[in-house]
Amino acid sequence: MIFLRYYWSLRSTARGDRMKQAQADADELIAAYRREQQDAFDKKVLLEGGSGGNASAKLQAETNKEIQIMQAQFQSNAQKAVDVLLSKCCEVSLEVPTARVRSTQKLYGDN
Repeated sequence: MIFLRYYWSLRSTARGDRMKQAQADADELIAAYRREQQDAFDKKVLLEGGSGGNASAKLQAETNKEIQIMQAQFQSNAQKAVDVLLSKCCEVSLEVPTARVRSTQKLYGDN
């Protein structure tokens, strides 16, 4: 019986070690693939004008314009959003449902 427990513990440890090695191998393959793809991308960017090219400046200008538009929209809608939230917070219903009144009366008796 002790021998079987020892055998299964060794087998389980070996399986765990194989899984760790497989994970390490997979991580290494993924890292190599990423490096390969990054190198290909970098070469393509350099051939098409690089970061100092016209496309990059155009993209940066478009991004800045979109950011300004979003900031303007935020400024114009901020007060509206606050007003909506305040109106919802201030809408408190003071009516007690009939079923709640009856259940409370049953619990504490009719007074």
